[in-house]
Amino acid sequence: MNEVLEAIRTRRVVRALTADPVDRDLLTAVVDSARFAPHAGNRRLHRYAVVTGPRLLQALRMVSPGMLQRPTAAVAVCVDWAEVRRYGFPPANPGPYVDVGTAAATMLLAAHSLGLAAGPVTSFSRVAVATLLDLPPDVRPELIVCLGHPAAEQPPPVRRRGGPSWDDLVRWERGTPHSTEEC
Repeated sequence: MNEVLEAIRTRRVVRALTADPVDRDLLTAVVDSARFAPHAGNRRLHRYAVVTGPRLLQALRMVSPGMLQRPTAAVAVCVDWAEVRRYGFPPANPGPYVDVGTAAATMLLAAHSLGLAAGPVTSFSRVAVATLLDLPPDVRPELIVCLGHPAAEQPPPVRRRGGPSWDDLVRWERGTPHSTEEC
């Protein structure tokens, strides 16, 4: 099987982490991977705040109800809204948010490929995180990637029952070999 597809299929959000710190070289490789993610117009409107200090990580957890794991490193993916305005993007343009997602997905795959555990967090106080990280006024955190080493035992994955099947969620253009109905 293709190595990239295998990495995509085997990557999971990891909630149980050890207390072992993430090696600086591994952390640098994960953060550096974000620059290879697709970015609208290659404008680089994002900023990244890396946290490894235990006290600051604990403070981040206190203002992040979605941070269920106890990471030994975290990366806040931020948007520089001054730069967004400078480029003339209208306020409702989804591009900066899409780019947050592509950067985070790339970092999650990079972490997985390096044997690290990772998980995204979107439930947090943006004002509190910006204050804790001492971010400039126009730089706003939009997502946090938690990183660490996976614990030997993990909680079971959440299984949703009764939802649509994957085939129910995908529509193929009519006339293709995969289509089961016409759109």
